[in-house]
Amino acid sequence: MISRVRVWLNRTYAENVFFMDQLRRNPSDRAVEIHATHGDPDSPVLAAADTAELEPEGLSPAAYVEYALDQCARRGIDVFVPRLHQSAVVAHRAEFEAAGTALLAPPPEAVAVFHDKVIAYEAVQAIGVPVPPWYRVRTAEELVVAVEELEAGGHKACFKPASGAGGVGFRVITRAPFSLVHLNGFPGPYVPLDVVVDALAQADEPVDWLVMPRLEQPEVSVDCLTGPDNRIRLAVGRTKNGRRRGFTLHEQWLEPARLIAEGFGLHYLSNIQFRMFGDTPVLMDVNTRPAGGLHQLSLCGVNAPWAAVQLALGEDPGAMEPPFLGQDYTVVSGPRQLRPVAIPHQRAELSEPLPVPAAPEPVAVDSVSAAGQVLPL
Repeated sequence: MISRVRVWLNRTYAENVFFMDQLRRNPSDRAVEIHATHGDPDSPVLAAADTAELEPEGLSPAAYVEYALDQCARRGIDVFVPRLHQSAVVAHRAEFEAAGTALLAPPPEAVAVFHDKVIAYEAVQAIGVPVPPWYRVRTAEELVVAVEELEAGGHKACFKPASGAGGVGFRVITRAPFSLVHLNGFPGPYVPLDVVVDALAQADEPVDWLVMPRLEQPEVSVDCLTGPDNRIRLAVGRTKNGRRRGFTLHEQWLEPARLIAEGFGLHYLSNIQFRMFGDTPVLMDVNTRPAGGLHQLSLCGVNAPWAAVQLALGEDPGAMEPPFLGQDYTVVSGPRQLRPVAIPHQRAELSEPLPVPAAPEPVAVDSVSAAGQVLPL
């Protein structure tokens, strides 16, 4: 009898409830149990998991590794998908393997390269992947110089943290003075240059930003599955142009993604993002973890999360091609159940269950993104 697979996701994005759903609906018909931990008791991933715990706050990276090793040993984790403190966790891969846990994450060298966007840009440029012009900025004076040089070339300047995930901290520089225009409607990414300069002048410590031209659509995120042998098993591009989403297998996106994933050993699941700089696709960002939108590949008949778990377990799924490309779609929000109590409960048969109040409050819901198909516009 084939034993069940125990998978742990730590402090992950709400959208990964769909990652969890795909693991359970795997084509191998293998039993999967999911453990989730988070700092927010109302994270929907806790409700979607078979077992769940609140993570302790304020742990250093080293202390978090000890906490993670304890979780793996106590919970019998077969595959750990680390997001929080990924760098520290992968540096201790041998200790997790000794505990019987495979890490679904790249080696520490690959994680280190893409933790800092400047190092990443220099590294991928060296292997022939185009990148946009960029400036590393730490002071108001450096910011003004970078913005003026970009504007002289006919570009609109934007900035984002040199290290960080997602769109956190992304802003577009404008010369328009701050006015009611910036206060009407929903908040946007535009910020006047003089406001940013004033904020930097008053800051207690320097920033570490990457300043570059604002790149054009489409944005293409290539989801890659790469084996420990540095060979790609799957690469599919997800396109975004305004509200419209779609899929692509065009080599102008997939070839540079393969160069990066295989050249830097981005084992298991990674997400490599491109945009247009003029007529040239250029690298925007590299995520050394599964993308929040990875589940959207299910519209192409692909279960990437399960294939990654197979690889982590030493069960090579081989080269994968999507049987079809799904039609264009959009992303909408929908309700998702939360735990009826603030502290997540455990299955009754598990040891050391967390307490459950006798009279739980009504179930709340949280809104998470879901991929839904739409007719062409």
